[in-house]
Amino acid sequence: MFSVSTLEDIVRIPPSLFDTSLNKAAIDILKAKYESMVKQDLGYIIMILNADVEPMGKLIAGDGGTFHRVIFDALTFYPKLQEIIYGELVDITDFGAFVRIGPTDALLHLSQVMDDYLKSNIASGVILANQSGRTLKIGSTIRTRITAVSLGKASTMGKIGITCRQPFLGADEWIQEDLKKASGVEEKEEAKKDKKEEKVEAKKDKKEEKVEVKEK
Repeated sequence: MFSVSTLEDIVRIPPSLFDTSLNKAAIDILKAKYESMVKQDLGYIIMILNADVEPMGKLIAGDGGTFHRVIFDALTFYPKLQEIIYGELVDITDFGAFVRIGPTDALLHLSQVMDDYLKSNIASGVILANQSGRTLKIGSTIRTRITAVSLGKASTMGKIGITCRQPFLGADEWIQEDLKKASGVEEKEEAKKDKKEEKVEAKKDKKEEKVEVKEK
C-alpha cells in the first residue's frame, strides 16, 4: 500500500551548501539519506516530497556546519499481508519468477502459480503449464496476493512472497477466462432455475384445471 508519511529529523548543512537555499539543501540531504531505505515501521521509502526546515540552526563546537530540525513528507510503500496487488513479471528462474510491485520485487514461487505441472524456460523467459497451457512471460501483468513479508534493516531490501493460487488471481488473460467461465456457470444455473420454476407453474396450472373440471 502506498502512502505519504510525515517524518522528523535533524539535518546538518555543511559549509559547502551555505550558498544554496536552506530548503533545497535540506531536501538534497534527506534524499541522499532516506530514498531507497527500508524501515520496518514504514516499509520502502520511495521519494522525499517536501520539507519544512527550521531556519534557526544550531552550531556545535569544532563543526563548521549548522544543524536544523526538519519535518518532511515521504512517499512510502508498505506491503501488507493478504493485500491484493498488481505487478509486472520481470524475471524467470528455475524456482519461479520475480514480480515488480511498487519499488521492489516479490517472489512468485512455482508452487504458488497454479495447481498444474509447470516448466520454467529461462532462455525464453516463459513459465508453461502442462495441462491448461497457460503461460507467464516476462512483461506479463499479474494480479497477486501478498502472503509473506519480511522487511530487513536499512541495509537490506527485505523479502516479499506472493501467490496466484486463488480465484481470479494471475495473468490478466487468465482472469478474463475465469470470469467468462463463471458467467457461463451463472447463466446455466439461472436457466436451470427458470426451468424448475416453469415446471412448478405447469404442475400448479394442471392442478387448478383438474379442480375446475371436478367443480363443473
